[in-house]
Amino acid sequence: MTKNTSTLEKTGFILVLLMILLQGFYGIFAYFEPLHFANVRGTTLFAPMDADWVKIYGSRTLFITLALGYLLYFRHYSALMWCALFGTIMPISDALLAFEAQAPFKVVLKHLLTIVYLVVTFLVLKKITTKSTIS
Repeated sequence: MTKNTSTLEKTGFILVLLMILLQGFYGIFAYFEPLHFANVRGTTLFAPMDADWVKIYGSRTLFITLALGYLLYFRHYSALMWCALFGTIMPISDALLAFEAQAPFKVVLKHLLTIVYLVVTFLVLKKITTKSTIS
C-alpha cells in the first residue's frame, strides 16, 4: 500500500486479505484436524476413514488461498472481484449441507453471513475496478 492508495482500495484489500487468512486457516484446520473441522462446518463424519475427504477439501482450500494471495499481492482486483462473486457457491452449498445435517442454526447463519461478506467484497472490488478504468 502506498500513500496514494484510496480508502476504497484499502477496504477492498483488507476484505480480501481477511478472506485469504480465513481460507488459509480453514485449509490447515481441515487438513490436520478433519474430524473437528467437519463438526465446526456443521457436518459429522460417520467413519474416521471419511477424514481423507476432508483433507482433500483442505488441500484444495490451501490452493485457493495461495491463488487469491497471488492475485491480491499483484492487485488483480478485477479477478478477485469475480472470485468473490463465484466463491458464493461454496457457502451456499455449505449452508445447505449444514441445514440438511440439522446443524445448529448458528452454523447455518455463519454460512449465510459468509455469502453476504463475499457479495459486499464483490461490490467493493467492482467499485475499485470501475474507478480505475475511469481514471
